[in-house]
Formats: sequence, C-alpha cells, structure tokens
Amino acid sequence: MSTKNCVIGIDIGGTTTSLGIVDRQGGVIEEATIATQPQQPADVLVSRLFETIEQVRATSPSQTGIAGIGIGAPNANYYRGTVENPPNLNWGATVNLVELCRQRYDLPVAITNDANAAALGELLFGGARGMKHAIVITLGTGLGSGIIVNGGLLYGADGCAGELGHTIVDPAGRECACGKRGCLETYVSATGLCRTVSELLAHRRETSPLRDVSFSHLSSKQVYEAACVDDPIALAAFDTTARILGMKLADAVAHTSPEAIFLSGGLAAAGDLLLAPTRHYLEEFLFTSYKGKVQLHRSELQEGNGAVLGAAALAWNEVDKLSFDSAQGKH
Repeated sequence: MSTKNCVIGIDIGGTTTSLGIVDRQGGVIEEATIATQPQQPADVLVSRLFETIEQVRATSPSQTGIAGIGIGAPNANYYRGTVENPPNLNWGATVNLVELCRQRYDLPVAITNDANAAALGELLFGGARGMKHAIVITLGTGLGSGIIVNGGLLYGADGCAGELGHTIVDPAGRECACGKRGCLETYVSATGLCRTVSELLAHRRETSPLRDVSFSHLSSKQVYEAACVDDPIALAAFDTTARILGMKLADAVAHTSPEAIFLSGGLAAAGDLLLAPTRHYLEEFLFTSYKGKVQLHRSELQEGNGAVLGAAALAWNEVDKLSFDSAQGKH
C-alpha cells in the first residue's frame, strides 16, 4: 500500500466540524465529527481537530499515509490561506488557518470556502467529472457558488470570485445579512423560500396549513411537505424561487458558458419541485446562443459527506498541482 494514498478533508461549520480520510476515488476511509466551539480561538479548534485525526488514524485497520489536507471554511481565501471575518466564529478579523495546520503537519494544505470546495468535489468525484466548464450552487441557509472554468476553479484576482448569492435581484428588495438589498440568496435559499411564503400568505387568500405556522417557526421542510400535497401557497413559493434562480443562472451562463449547473444543499433535496421549474425558467431566460446547451442537475455527491469530499477534492487538486510543478522543475 502506498504511504501517500489518502488526503484529509475538513469541513468547518459554525456548530460542527467534520473530517474524513479520503482516497483518490472519493472513498471515505475514516470519518469523525467534533463540536466547533465557535467561541474558542482558531488554534484551539486546530489542536482538537488534529488530536481527533491522530485518534482516527490510530484506530484505522491499516496505517494510512496522508498526502495533503483540504479545508472548507466560511470566508476562506485560497490565495492567502486565511479565514477572514467568519460569521458565527469568534476568530477575529483574519486567521491564517493554513499556517496553523502546517505547524502540525509538513504537508500541502489548502483552504477555500464551502461552495468552492463543493465545486471541486463535483468535478473530481461527482457529476462534473470529465467537464471543463461547470457551476455548482449550494442552497442552504444562504446561497453559495463555485465556478469551474477550463477544468479549474475560478478564484479571480483576490481569491473571492463566484459570489453569485450576492448578485442583485432587486436593488430595493429584501435586506441581506451582507448589508446590501435584494441579494439572490435572500430569495433563493431555505431562508428565502420561507420569506417568499410569508409574502404570499400576506397577499393571497387560499387556505393553507402554512397559515398556522408563525414565521419564526416556519422551515423550508414544512414548505416542501406542504408542496408535496399540492398546497397552492407552497407550490407558488417554489415556482417564484425557481423563476428567480433560473433568471440569475441564465446571467451566469452568459458569463462562463458552462456545460452543466449542479444544485446541492438542503433546498436541492426538494428535487423536481425545484429543479423542474428552474430548468423551464433557465431555458426561458437564456440568450439564444445558449438555449438547449446547458444541463441542470442535482449534485451527485452524497449529502451526508459532500462537504468533506469537497474539501478532500481541494487537497487532491493541490497535491496534483504541486506534483506537476515539481515535474516541470518549478518551486
């Protein structure tokens, strides 16, 4: 067995942090989850994280060599190796997480945000395998996106390219947590779906079980369950969400001309309640040159470990890039 046959994929969330030891084919050899404890400094999490990694490796049936480490984290900058002003983490303005990891392991380490990691995961292990151009949209509490161009992740000049969730739907629209108004994620996300239901309930008179749920207790799962029994308010909310998503995806297609777009995350679990109308509206809004050419699919990564696989794909990408540079005599 090779001594460098796996990588470590790490997904840092506001509540929990997951890790997996992942092979070249995307198989998760071992995995674990720990509480993030967001009020603690970043170096405390890193120490706990690597204690867990060593415990997992010690109990593995065979000694597993590690080739590199990939990390998905909020507000992560690939170029600088930093996490900058992360929401829900009391880490201060900037933490160089790559450097903290390299103090413990002399390995290639890379970091990016969770949506970028999801895009690399889709490219290496999921439905985008073999593609050169694709977009991955993550639909959770907010909306994230990762853009694949010429077979690689698009980072842009400062490492922050691809924030489709903060493109504008309506300049006078809904307030966003980022401080702007009318951002796409305020309409297309689990939270956005619930806000749309609230507006529809205020403007329409149909009977709906959703009228008995206060906004503070309303969840996207409840909206989904209501739509499954043909509730008109829930169905209208999904249609509104799909129309806005299809419109903005058509804009994104005009910028990068992808072969396919993949939807992942909790809201994508609604399946054809969201995908079917989104496909319709995407085609409607596409510029003529792109019509009939762009596929729209649900992510092929498993929901439970998709984030860890994405981080592992980032690690494999870094390992391969360093190997290529070494072969070319670059340092």
